[in-house]
Amino acid sequence: MNDSSLFFRFGVALAIGILVGIQREFASDNHTKELAAGVRTFGILGLVGCSSALLSDLMHSPWPLVSVILSLSVFFAINYYIDAKAGKPGLTTKVSFVCTVLVGAMAYWQNTTTLAVAIAVAMTVLLSIKIPLHKFVKHLTNDDISATLKLAVITAIVLPILPNKLFGPQPFDIFNPLKLWLFVVFISGISFVGYVLIKVVGSKKGIGLTGVMGGLASSTAVTLSFTGKSHENPNLAKPFALAITIAWTVMFVRVLAVVAVLNSALIKIILLPVCGSIVAGLVCCAFLYRAQKTEHRHDLAFANPFELGLAIKFGLLFAVILFVSRATQVYFGNPGVYASSFVAGMADVDAIAFSMAKLSRGMGGLDHTIASRAIVLAAMSNTLVKGCIVIFTGAPPLKKAILPGFILIMVVGVALTFLV
Repeated sequence: MNDSSLFFRFGVALAIGILVGIQREFASDNHTKELAAGVRTFGILGLVGCSSALLSDLMHSPWPLVSVILSLSVFFAINYYIDAKAGKPGLTTKVSFVCTVLVGAMAYWQNTTTLAVAIAVAMTVLLSIKIPLHKFVKHLTNDDISATLKLAVITAIVLPILPNKLFGPQPFDIFNPLKLWLFVVFISGISFVGYVLIKVVGSKKGIGLTGVMGGLASSTAVTLSFTGKSHENPNLAKPFALAITIAWTVMFVRVLAVVAVLNSALIKIILLPVCGSIVAGLVCCAFLYRAQKTEHRHDLAFANPFELGLAIKFGLLFAVILFVSRATQVYFGNPGVYASSFVAGMADVDAIAFSMAKLSRGMGGLDHTIASRAIVLAAMSNTLVKGCIVIFTGAPPLKKAILPGFILIMVVGVALTFLV
């Protein structure tokens, strides 16, 4: 190891300690009083961690580092006992001491230097958001904790044990348990994230933010989640419709981005219909936003943040759509790219966008006009399915709120695709 690399790692350890020390000193109630542990102390602790790691490396023994950590831990434990007897039982700063030493030690090893910086930043952020975090925790209920645990079970326990391979007789070997359950997890996650955002920023803003984030990953999941919730909270029909419309609009933006990355030559052809659909979606969003603002109502309670049964039903629906798409291709043939794109688009727009963008690249590839129209048709097919989900399974107020926007997006998209 050369000197410049060694000095750099010690510099990182020092910077980590100073960063945490600044936060601790700034968070002190009395800025004029000499603190027992501030910027200088934490900076030294970072250097102590890095120095002990260096000694362990030179001696080829973990004991220098272990001895330092154990000694400081005993010292801080005694310090905590004394403070607790004096009526100051705070443990956060003491734990920060030990963590700073450990992160300083991590900064010494090249393969963990970046991780050490990330941990230090995360620790500083956690220390800085004490008041918002405690305020948030005080508003939690038993249902909130139960919902969190259920989501953790289906994500961390059930998901990893499912096989990641296709099942079913050919040509219907399209059922992947891991991917189907991942869709269930995602629907549940969208519902849970929406519930958290609603508790933090209120029902109107929280639902809208969920639509934006969900649309980046799966507008279908957003549609399914809020359609199910519309029966429990019919008074939130317009915010639900706004979130769903936002997710649909973001889906068109996502398709445009995928095509631009994979085959920019198609952009010229799909730009008008896709941008037309985006504008139509934005107009609908603006209308729904103004409509919900004029109601002048208070934020409503949003109960039942996690419903596994509903998520499983929607996962099964997704599997049925996959089966119908494959059956259509097998038994009715593939008369054209448009037909297959329309059918496949019911289940997945991204897959069509990827395949068409790749098939139309290079000499002798698929005609750009056909490929572009197939992509837009798949997006419109997907929007049609999501609209039908709302119309046939949503609560009446949600149907009424979403129908004008649904019709406008469909008409504009189809017209600009085939009539212009």
